[in-house]
Amino acid sequence: MTEEISTLLDYRRYQNGDHTWSDFKDDIFVGDASDKCPTYVHRTPPCQGSCPSGEDVRGYLQIVRGMERPPEGMAWQEYAFARATDANPFPSMMGRVCPAPCEDGCNRNDVEDFVGINAVEQFIGDTAYQNGYRFAEPPPLTGKRVAIVGGGPAGLSAAYQLRRKGHASTIFETQDQLGGMFRYGIPGYRTPRDVLDAEIERILALGDIEVRTGVRVGRDVSIVSLERDFDALLWAIGAQQGRGLPVPGWSDTPNCVSGVRFLEAFNGGKLQVTASKVICVGGGDTSVDVVSVARRLGKIENIREKDRAERVIGGYAAHDSAMAAVREGAEVTLTALFGREEMTATETEVDDALTEGVRVLNGVMPIGLVRNGDGRAVGLQLARCKIDEKGIPTPQEGTEFEVEADLIVSAIGQGGDLTGLEELGNDKHLIEADAFYRVPGRDGHFVAGDIIRPHLLTTAIGQASVAAQSIDEFFANEIRPRRPRVDVHHFNLLNKLNEHQLAPTPYDHTQSWGTDAGQFAVHNYEDRAAHEIIPSQRLFLGHFGYESRHQRQDRVPTSDEVLGDFDERRLNLSEEQAVAEAKRCMSCGMCFECDNCVIFCPQDAVFRVNKDRSTTGRYVDTDYDRCIGCHICADVCPTGYIDMGLGK
Repeated sequence: MTEEISTLLDYRRYQNGDHTWSDFKDDIFVGDASDKCPTYVHRTPPCQGSCPSGEDVRGYLQIVRGMERPPEGMAWQEYAFARATDANPFPSMMGRVCPAPCEDGCNRNDVEDFVGINAVEQFIGDTAYQNGYRFAEPPPLTGKRVAIVGGGPAGLSAAYQLRRKGHASTIFETQDQLGGMFRYGIPGYRTPRDVLDAEIERILALGDIEVRTGVRVGRDVSIVSLERDFDALLWAIGAQQGRGLPVPGWSDTPNCVSGVRFLEAFNGGKLQVTASKVICVGGGDTSVDVVSVARRLGKIENIREKDRAERVIGGYAAHDSAMAAVREGAEVTLTALFGREEMTATETEVDDALTEGVRVLNGVMPIGLVRNGDGRAVGLQLARCKIDEKGIPTPQEGTEFEVEADLIVSAIGQGGDLTGLEELGNDKHLIEADAFYRVPGRDGHFVAGDIIRPHLLTTAIGQASVAAQSIDEFFANEIRPRRPRVDVHHFNLLNKLNEHQLAPTPYDHTQSWGTDAGQFAVHNYEDRAAHEIIPSQRLFLGHFGYESRHQRQDRVPTSDEVLGDFDERRLNLSEEQAVAEAKRCMSCGMCFECDNCVIFCPQDAVFRVNKDRSTTGRYVDTDYDRCIGCHICADVCPTGYIDMGLGK
């Protein structure tokens, strides 16, 4: 029986014939020799790697939680603001409306739930607004001036980043006010205008950013004159041309309009009511904004012909604000090609629309208009559809149906309006860009934002930052072969050491044996942040206990309350909540001073750096005379900051 068992147990750790007991002390516990010893490696967390703006998310969360201390004389709230706005000058706006790809990438999803990065960002931005924080004094001017065409998120972000590099700019904006999509594409209950105005003014307060509103380049100003008068040009004109539905008769049916124009008319104060029965075809965030606005605006019975919504949206009329007093609730329907789970709109926004009384029809496509004798649409023909592997929908025979409507809105995509600028456009009416956001074939021309490809606001802000850097390099006649693999705003240990007067001493370039005793080098530290994003598999997740998110509150009106309700929806975290939520950050790829490596090291080889030499990223060090290469410190490091890298 014993022989049978020993034969069958093939899953054992030791196989038949392994009869010699090895002494692990001979291999590991030798005090004067090491196989591999720890080194401290900084990597980029996936939240930052997922952020199109490239924000130092981990950095400002560490400041809010109290782990990274500010310079002497600066409040942590202002320090967090400075860190957050290194990449994005609109923390209040983006904290409210960004769909937060950073949260999708958060490693904490493998513990229980992501860190509420968006909510903490809003807290940072709103605290800055309430306390009147300003940006740091910019450097002296270089004498270069850039023409920025477009005063939306991309254009304003570029002006901000350029001024921080010493370059002046002039913004040319077609609308009467700056803000672009923040102001004209998103309703004010999502981007409160007082906060938006403050964030724009803070950028302009840097100085030497001239603004010319009501000016359209290509009509009022020529490209040739800009090339003559400026040292570089940045095209940030957005995608303000809405696409119509691909059904017969769309373009010549008066009450068929684009979502872009609908929201522009509302945000400009001209549209006070919509129609009795509104249908919006889409599935993205723009379509959800359209239907949410339509529910708030409502209808007026027996509206006069000249006051119909499409006339206001077309720019032929404007509503009197007195209409608001007599409006009633409207029937509003949103249709989408995809199922609820595949819709591109943010899940919470769709939930809110349903709460507000919007009807949502998923998995359907428009196939035709129903028009009356006057040529107006009175309904939309729809059918159930299937989507092929290329994303092309096909209507399913026998599933056709009609939905009554007296205003049909298309929110199925946007394109650029290059009237007068045709020489810049491609066959998609957009502007081409290379990896450095230069316009190919046009020296001194750069581009950022939706005019490259309509995408997220955070994408436009990130592209503007890269474009500003490329313009700076253009002025310096510098050419880089490629951009970093992980192209975001990183923590910089040398900057941190300088901030706390702990910078290395100058190197005298004399020959010496090693640098372990020298103060001219930063020891035992490797920065791989520009090359690597650290996954959750490299963390010690067992360190983190379950802790649910500290969620901000959304004030969403019900279907009975929504009419005329334009109060802000997204409420801010309290300071206590923001700090508690920031503490849920696992600090992936950077030490957060938990002391595990110090406590569990059997040789007392890992030690805390003296307080007068310690700062973020330099909290622990290793005595390699004591280290035996047992790798316990790396095993118990929650953040993946320790690699067993030295020795081979």
